[in-house]
Amino acid sequence: MLAHEHYGMPILKVQEIIGLQDITPVPRMPNEVRGVLNLRGRVIPILDLRSRFGLERGEDTKRTCIVVVQVTGTAGPVIMGVVVDQVSEVQDIPPEQVEPAPALGASVDTAFIAGVGKVGKRVVMLLDIDRALGSVAASLAA
Repeated sequence: MLAHEHYGMPILKVQEIIGLQDITPVPRMPNEVRGVLNLRGRVIPILDLRSRFGLERGEDTKRTCIVVVQVTGTAGPVIMGVVVDQVSEVQDIPPEQVEPAPALGASVDTAFIAGVGKVGKRVVMLLDIDRALGSVAASLAA
């Protein structure tokens, strides 16, 4: 969840979900990069997904967590963490419950939306995490 809206990503992209930990800021990084985290001896970049999507950064709560994902960028695979407001569940959405991303006009970039899932009365934005974070992954890997 981000700003009370539901998002989903392919489970095969998710390596793990961890509670929010101390993130070390890195100077001169874009606003969406919170810093880096030492995850069991491996330093990984941490992005704020709200900032990445142009949403106002929210207050961290006890439900705020980091989703560790493997993103395929132009320089190859990169492990990074994304801060989200909360993770609610792992859910299988059948293909017949997924519609293409809505066309919102030429000025709105929806390339990072793989589709829209219908789960009961709820709408879940399904992310193409490679497109959503690939450019950031490429710049951090360089």
